Amino acid sequence: QVRLVESGGGLVLPGDSLRLSCRTAGIVVNRMNMNWFRQAPGKEREFVAVIKSEGGGTEYADSVKGRFTISRDYARSTIFLQMDNLRPESTAKYFCNVNFRGNEYWGQGTQVTVAS
Repeated sequence: QVRLVESGGGLVLPGDSLRLSCRTAGIVVNRMNMNWFRQAPGKEREFVAVIKSEGGGTEYADSVKGRFTISRDYARSTIFLQMDNLRPESTAKYFCNVNFRGNEYWGQGTQVTVAS
């Protein structure tokens, strides 16, 4: 059974950093394209970053390039999103996502709020 559990969100000041974690079960993270999405209040869920399977590299939304870094730890079956220089527009609920055998799986999300 595939399970994704996000953690690491919180309330921070503009310019601060946070590291989100997505602990997984039921998949081998090195063999999957693992994604982070986010959804702000009143807006649609949007793509943030992907780390591709088997060393296929990473991609980012233009809005986070140069500030966010996605990574994975195979031994811990965990995906990370390092977020630096956070901005108020980064405020959203962040979700981990994987497509496994044709099915989309999502975690419950973790809230990130950037405000002064």
